[in-house]
Amino acid sequence: MARNTPLTGGPRHVAIIMDGNGRWAQARGRPRLFGHHAGARRVREIVSSCPDLGVDYLTIFAFSTENWKRTQTEVAGLMALFRRYILKEMQEFVKENVRVRFIGDRQRLDKSLQALMDETEQMTSVCTGLNLTIALNYGGRDEVARATRRLAQDVADGRLDPAAVDQETLPKYLDTCVLPDPDLVIRTSGEARISNFLLWQSAYSEYEFIDTLWPDFTREIFTDVLRGYGARDRRFGAVNG
Repeated sequence: MARNTPLTGGPRHVAIIMDGNGRWAQARGRPRLFGHHAGARRVREIVSSCPDLGVDYLTIFAFSTENWKRTQTEVAGLMALFRRYILKEMQEFVKENVRVRFIGDRQRLDKSLQALMDETEQMTSVCTGLNLTIALNYGGRDEVARATRRLAQDVADGRLDPAAVDQETLPKYLDTCVLPDPDLVIRTSGEARISNFLLWQSAYSEYEFIDTLWPDFTREIFTDVLRGYGARDRRFGAVNG
């Protein structure tokens, strides 16, 4: 596969709402889990393409706190898929120098899945290439609520002065505290909403909503989206002179 030249002015941190797996499968007369498996394969391609495109951080929305409302069959199938994916990819992550982190509330997840997540984070902690963050049982409001509880506890314990709390304080308590904010958030499948994803972190992110369903989101489409980002004028509330 040909290697791409890093894009001039491209985003350093890309976050993706991977939507459309179920519809992709149903359009082919297959069960929704068939689409989720196809989507997992697409993740591998996009992860592999990031270093060549100058992307240092990739955050993907794998399972939201709202996804528990889906059928028991689909949820069980997704949890099994996550376990298989992590087991299959763990060594590849190390080989490709990818550091993996998970964000979200782990407490509701199966203990065996939690153990795999911990092991993957530990094994890849020495990796210095792409930073891959997987949002699993994640919701932006839930993340802010959990962060606020931790912040409030520090105030109650005397470790934090309430008068010192400002907009730079809360991010230190978020799941993403060691990550830069995303420059670009992509949502596939034609839906134009953010679905409770990285609410605090994406305050100044650029958004790209595309019609392509996630299993059809190729490296070439990814490259085109990143190229379009490079042509944008990001002012962060300022006015160009």
